[in-house]
Amino acid sequence: MRVGSKEVKDQMKNHLKSLVLTAANIEQIVEKVGVDQIMDQLIERTYNVFVEFSDQESIMPIRSGFNYTEPKVGLIEWMPIRDVTHEEILMKMVAYHPDNPKDYQLPTILSTIATYDTRTGHLKAIMDGVLPTALRTGAASAVASKLFGHPESRVLGLIGCGAQSITQLHALSRLFKFEKIMYYDSDAPTMSSFENRAAFLNLGIAFHGSSIDEIVASSDILCTATSVGVNEGPLFSNIQPKDHLHVNAVGSDFPGKIELPKALLLKSYVSPDLPEQAAIEGECQQLDAKDVGRDIISCLKMANQLEHLKQESTVFDSTGMALEDQIVADLFLLHAAEMNIGEYIYLENTNLEEKNPYSFLLKLKH
Repeated sequence: MRVGSKEVKDQMKNHLKSLVLTAANIEQIVEKVGVDQIMDQLIERTYNVFVEFSDQESIMPIRSGFNYTEPKVGLIEWMPIRDVTHEEILMKMVAYHPDNPKDYQLPTILSTIATYDTRTGHLKAIMDGVLPTALRTGAASAVASKLFGHPESRVLGLIGCGAQSITQLHALSRLFKFEKIMYYDSDAPTMSSFENRAAFLNLGIAFHGSSIDEIVASSDILCTATSVGVNEGPLFSNIQPKDHLHVNAVGSDFPGKIELPKALLLKSYVSPDLPEQAAIEGECQQLDAKDVGRDIISCLKMANQLEHLKQESTVFDSTGMALEDQIVADLFLLHAAEMNIGEYIYLENTNLEEKNPYSFLLKLKH
């Protein structure tokens, strides 16, 4: 039985190639474009996409998955978004295991990002998500801080000096003229190595290892990105911060895991990324719905009406959105195409007899 010509087969296969961007490819792109340029592009794209976001064109449910305590405390979740306009679905698989650095010398967060064609279900691309996740989380904090942070912010506080602290520092330093960086980590080696790990950014800013109390009291902008355990938070209490303190709460990403005291949340304007998700995994799990402000996308759309918040206490409850993953994936895929970086493979089994999965066993003559 004739099922098609070689030309048809070749044409079909050309539409079924999947682009693979490995960790090395992602690093190569960052090196070629420049780390500052990548972050600047990502911040700009994040702002623009947030402002232009339409829930009629993009469908973004909250993430779902499994969280567990055996064999290690952790979770594996999937974060989907459907881009109706461009006939695409993006899915990020993300794993959070706080013991990874200590037990396995691995990052706390491991992830991959995949994109699919909604016309056929074809896997268009799959890429490392570890560095892109760190980058996009930093960019989101920068966008939120530009919206809520005092324009003359000079002191940045960092509680938690792991991988995320570097991209938080990097992103925020692109928008604010900080004069002092204050930092703390409960793990002494992580804290002592922080300044050296951040040195490549060449910021020319004074670094000060400090206590949590000193950081909270002195900061204009504060980022919390810790691995505090479930039911072990908050990180501090009964500390009087500056009236205009803006906090990017990054570390709350697990039911029962919180970083900020409820008293601070209640006196602040709290803007979550995804309200339904933040109520389960973020700082908002401590609050009633009436105590939660508008989500970050809505706030950006009405930024002119919220100028007064720059003088007040604010919190960005950042639990992570698939929209952010879509933004960073699009940026890396764009650069990959321009630089001809990555490898195309035929991953899916799509023989010419679509109704016979065993057709590859047949000796067909054309």
